[in-house]
Amino acid sequence: MNSEQSIAAKQITSDFRTVGGPHGSSRHTLEKKLNRWGWGFVSMSIVLISVFVFFPMIAALIMSFQTGKGVNMHFGGLTNYIRLFHDQTVAKALGNTFIYLIFQVPIMLILALIISVILNDKNLKGRTFFRVAIFLPCITSLVSYSLIMKNIFSNDGIFNQLLSHIGLSPILWTTDSFWAKVLIILSITWRWTGYNMIFYLSGLQGIEPSIYEAAEIDGANSFQKMIHMTVPLLKPIILFTTITSTIGTLQLFDEVQNITKGGPANGTVTISQYIYNLCFKYTPNFGYASAVAFIVVVLIVFLSLIQMKIGGKENQ
Repeated sequence: MNSEQSIAAKQITSDFRTVGGPHGSSRHTLEKKLNRWGWGFVSMSIVLISVFVFFPMIAALIMSFQTGKGVNMHFGGLTNYIRLFHDQTVAKALGNTFIYLIFQVPIMLILALIISVILNDKNLKGRTFFRVAIFLPCITSLVSYSLIMKNIFSNDGIFNQLLSHIGLSPILWTTDSFWAKVLIILSITWRWTGYNMIFYLSGLQGIEPSIYEAAEIDGANSFQKMIHMTVPLLKPIILFTTITSTIGTLQLFDEVQNITKGGPANGTVTISQYIYNLCFKYTPNFGYASAVAFIVVVLIVFLSLIQMKIGGKENQ
């Protein structure tokens, strides 16, 4: 080996050690630099989340123990939380919210799953058009679509006019408590089914088609393939959509506020709308409104934990 080759070999060895060869000190130095860069990138996100999420949550928790109005609020102990157990409107709002949750969420998710399976068929003509058409409602304005639904299903709206033309009695969608709840459920389902469909559709496209081909050879029909193959394979996505849909329903506000305003006689009021009323419609009581808001927080955490427990550890 001549002198030039010797110098080149020493340079290669030096470079190897610099990036973390047998001597780990240089490698640790590089890792520390990368960690500093990583923390630098996420630091802004941490600051923004802390300022706009965690700080307001802590401030709301502190406020939930205060009574009074405006700048004259003072510590009131558990007064607001004791009041919750005697507030009939809270009980009514929680009951309505759970009705929406129990009926609307399963209907929406099952419908989204069925539609995604249909639109995943490669032999279906115009499937791109149908995908876009079903997804479009979830990008429309909440206020706009709520007002449109209100006009269509009003007592003298298009739907009741059609019923009258075919000899049927009109339905009091916005003035009858039962039918008002049905209208809210229909509206939410119409808007959010396409949103969940996209998640299921993306999951279906990640499943190997040979799995279904083998099932068809064994004689499985479409229903059996969906129950015994599609649902288990999409279990993580189903768990995710169930949790997000549950959170969204517990926070339901726009549809109720714009379609029925919580009526008739609080027949459709939700817990989120009641919080809004306590803050801006009735005599402002931010302390009590904060206490009511933490009911939603507790319910979301509790129901999410249950759903994750049912979903299994492998999906957490």
